[in-house]
Amino acid sequence: MLTNTTHLKGLVIRATDGEIGTVDQIYFDDESWAIRYLTVKTGGWLEDRKILISPFSVTNVDWPAKRLDVALTKEQVKDSPSIDTERPVSRQYETEYLGYYGYPNYWNGSYLWGEGASPGMTTRIDSPQKVLSERIRRASMDSHLRSTGAVTGYHIEAMDGEIGHVAGFFMDDETWAIRYLEVATRNWWPGKKVLFSPAWVQKVSWINSKVDIGLYRDAIQTAPLFVDSVPLTREYEDRLYRHYGRPPYWVHDDEPKPVLSLSTA
Repeated sequence: MLTNTTHLKGLVIRATDGEIGTVDQIYFDDESWAIRYLTVKTGGWLEDRKILISPFSVTNVDWPAKRLDVALTKEQVKDSPSIDTERPVSRQYETEYLGYYGYPNYWNGSYLWGEGASPGMTTRIDSPQKVLSERIRRASMDSHLRSTGAVTGYHIEAMDGEIGHVAGFFMDDETWAIRYLEVATRNWWPGKKVLFSPAWVQKVSWINSKVDIGLYRDAIQTAPLFVDSVPLTREYEDRLYRHYGRPPYWVHDDEPKPVLSLSTA
């Protein structure tokens, strides 16, 4: 099911033996646009410590009940590697974190989640301390994680001019992939919103807070409009992809993950 990532914020996280907190921030991988972690406010039981939860641990998302169930115990969470959420999440920390829970490194495979297209298609691994230490030592310093909150507001540049800014994100709650950027067109087309697939992004400039889309303004103005109050259906998605003449994501879900062009300029 596709849903706006804002609906994740505030969800209660329930471990196998009780609640551990609520979702605070959402981190996605800027190479493949998959949500890799949720930061969780734990409240008093962990002295307001923030922790990371990976979709690898998620067993169920109950949207009506605003609850997310994970296959973890409170003791596991309590003893998990500490994280300073005010600083970038390093690849070394990710390696230590994933090794602690016995999850595979998603960046080592050819698919969205390493060896599979969704977290549920991966296999838990054994990570003796010696092996884990070696993985941490070899891990790259580079971090490819971005907060959806930080990217919201980025300028969107079409092939022939600016069209608006990022207003939100739509995710697939099975694969945890970001399927669409929600764009408010502001002064260029007041009061209108459109959706773009991350696959249509040509470049992201983190320094300039800008996203370049490989589309022209005329094509965008004649595309199916996005209306918040109308459910995002497969019929709408079909019309959107047909309009732009692009293959839909569900055709490529089982193919190796794409790598987008990123820029620090």
